Amino acid sequence: MIVSSFMPAVTQMIYDMGLQDYLNGVTFECPAVALAEKQVAVRYKLEGQTLTSEEINTIFSRTKAEGGTLYYVDETVLEQIAPEIIFTQDVCDVCQIDTECVATSAYKLPHIPELISITPNSLEDVFDNALTIANALGKEEVGINYVKTLKERTYNIIDLQRAKRIQPKSVLLLEWIDPLFNCGHWIPHQIAYAGGIDLLSHPSGDSIVISWDNIVKYDPEVLIIAPCGYDIKRTVKDMRFLEKRPEWSDLKAVKSNRVFISDFDMFTQSSAGTLVNGIECLSAMIHPEFYKAPEHLASKFLNYKDALVFDS
Repeated sequence: MIVSSFMPAVTQMIYDMGLQDYLNGVTFECPAVALAEKQVAVRYKLEGQTLTSEEINTIFSRTKAEGGTLYYVDETVLEQIAPEIIFTQDVCDVCQIDTECVATSAYKLPHIPELISITPNSLEDVFDNALTIANALGKEEVGINYVKTLKERTYNIIDLQRAKRIQPKSVLLLEWIDPLFNCGHWIPHQIAYAGGIDLLSHPSGDSIVISWDNIVKYDPEVLIIAPCGYDIKRTVKDMRFLEKRPEWSDLKAVKSNRVFISDFDMFTQSSAGTLVNGIECLSAMIHPEFYKAPEHLASKFLNYKDALVFDS
């Protein structure tokens, strides 16, 4: 069986479960290990360009309003691969190629592949997605064991909260800086598992634009910046959009040094393993007196006061 993954989160889960031998055909933004081994069948019209948060938002908004897309399938590569299954997504047509766009190219193939849309809304959906992927490859038991191991890690965090009677803290996680987007879908559930509550979030729903005034009024104890598609170093370059806002220095999280910058893949990439990594790191950000991030994840986030090291 040959499968293609046009969703980075699916590619990551396929590798996590050790099923990568079935995989050929990925997107330009899939994990590095996949890009080194597999053919890239989905491209991006802005590849290689360095743009600000505002510029990216403007381009995407204009393209969407015109009924266009910035993603496309390399049909020559897809025909060479001839996949039997293609995993797609319909969570966000801004961040990744969607099923409709994939179908336009897939239906031109001599043998039309099955399109399986992986479209989670909640954290539990993401765990179910892992089972869907494993089942599609005839490896149900692999998927069950994978999910079981990940859930045990989250239960360990919850057990400690219960044992220590840890009180939740107010949190705000931003998925974009300019304009300001709250967090949605599974991220509020991650925050809850980690012992926080984000009252400006949109659980199981789309991330939406929020006002700076509402953030100032909310004044969270912990502020986490994790723009979609950005690593820490890239986010640091756009922090000026927040720093220039009125009342930035007066925010409780800023004054108490509880502002963190994080790699996006622990939050906006819906692979089960990276999201559990995110819960473990959130626990360390929200309740550092009780939790410490695993050593292999220590570089995935940093305190805002240390961010200047990366601004070079």
